[in-house]
Amino acid sequence: MNDNQLAELREIINGTDREMARLFEQRMQAVRGIAEWKRERGIPILDAGREAEVIERNRALIRDESLQGDYVGFMKSVMEGSRNYQRRLIQGVRAAYSGVEGAFAYIAARRIFPEGEAVSCRDFEAAYRAVERGECDVCVLPIENSYAGEVGQVTDLMFTGRLNVTGVYTLPVTHHLLGVPGAKLDGIRRVISHPQALSQCAGFIQRHGLEEVQASNTARAARSVMEAGDPATAAIASLETAELYGMQVLARGINESGLNATRFAVLSRAENRAPYTRGMSFLMMFTVNHVAGALANAISVIGRHGFNMRAIRSRPMKELQWQYYFIAEMEGDDRSAEGCAMMQELAEHCNLIRVIGRYGAETVLKED
Repeated sequence: MNDNQLAELREIINGTDREMARLFEQRMQAVRGIAEWKRERGIPILDAGREAEVIERNRALIRDESLQGDYVGFMKSVMEGSRNYQRRLIQGVRAAYSGVEGAFAYIAARRIFPEGEAVSCRDFEAAYRAVERGECDVCVLPIENSYAGEVGQVTDLMFTGRLNVTGVYTLPVTHHLLGVPGAKLDGIRRVISHPQALSQCAGFIQRHGLEEVQASNTARAARSVMEAGDPATAAIASLETAELYGMQVLARGINESGLNATRFAVLSRAENRAPYTRGMSFLMMFTVNHVAGALANAISVIGRHGFNMRAIRSRPMKELQWQYYFIAEMEGDDRSAEGCAMMQELAEHCNLIRVIGRYGAETVLKED
């Protein structure tokens, strides 16, 4: 190769680099728009399924198979840069939760939005209304516990309110017995925690002959124990709570079931209208006509249109005695042709039908 040929090749690289720089700016401008869209809907930055899909699709565009591996590495670097840019743009998302620092809802909010601010609220309704009023961007509320079942108050808020579910996450729950510094397990006489936590640790409590005291949530229980400074009183809460309040862990993993987990929903004022991708689900609330067989007919319609209904629950309507509404979790796309046909047929058997959320594959969060 002579000098002229080398110069030509370098000019090709220089021209390609200039074009790549222009396309990089164009790509990041689109990323900025996506970041704003995610912020409005309370959707986390990382979408691993979407990234894998994009990389695999683009890999096939590289005709030289020997370069495909290098291209995948290049795309992963581009994706990482996009995520970092989104983090800088999204920093400051305010996520409301019920309780105080250390509560399981706080842990979930911090895991889902590590770049954001977790905002403490006195209860579920206060967190929900904070988003409705625009004081917070999203709220993170528990919708179901594997041990205690659904959280009815949150379900009722979703039915009567106008927020949209944009994500569902599972947080494994492990309970620990926490005391003030210097406390001893054999010196504990009473234990304070949320009723569900007390119930989930009933065996441990009975074996040690402890008096139960109920609290509004596990973190408030821990804080009250620390403030009182009584070495004979302990709290049941998380390890993160112990670290936050400087408490001593007296016994680990005291819940009876090792399968205990809580599902949390992220709710936003904006609706998730992202194009359907594999693994997406939707939440639908409905009431049926007050005639015999209406519910059975509605369920039959759902099945006939090929939608897998993972769960259906009923809740009493506060304003109408002996009347109920239903909430169903279903896999698939309610906006597809089949989904629209299902909705149209359901209208023959239902007084009210409302999709209250769409979300991707459920993510399992790490507790500690």
